[in-house]
Amino acid sequence: MSDEQRDRQQDGAGHDTAADILEFWESARIRAGLVRTAAATGYTVEASMVPPAWSFGDDAETADALLEAVLRREKTATSSSLWEYEDTGEDLPEEKALAIVLDASGEPRALIRTESVDVVPFDEVGEEFAAAEGEGDRSLESWRTEHETFFRRSLAAGREFSPQMPVVCERFSVLFP
Repeated sequence: MSDEQRDRQQDGAGHDTAADILEFWESARIRAGLVRTAAATGYTVEASMVPPAWSFGDDAETADALLEAVLRREKTATSSSLWEYEDTGEDLPEEKALAIVLDASGEPRALIRTESVDVVPFDEVGEEFAAAEGEGDRSLESWRTEHETFFRRSLAAGREFSPQMPVVCERFSVLFP
């Protein structure tokens, strides 16, 4: 893919997603107060680099439902399999890292900041974290049932769910809107 193609990627509906994300970022970083001191000190790396953009879940319905929970401030945590990071070579989330959350159509809707990242066995994820994920009835039992189903469906070939499977537990705050 050429640089021009990469800069003008479009989704299936013909939207220029890169431009939409950049426009959202320009507004969100100001409204979230990330550029307050730029006149005196210059832009920080955090305030100048466009953060990664992604959506929650593995289908459109889930992406939009979880985004709405984020926007209502009911969802302040997310989890994933450590194995997924290992298998894809993707870096683990880091404290203070920013991300743009997209809706199912690829529109940027929220700016979040990672507050903490812990890796724990699936069966040691606690009630407080399960509630912070903001899904289902927010109980640990519901979290375990839903996430076991998700992990069994989404783990890479050769990986099998177990109660000791390492889970990345990420807490975040919503900076904008």
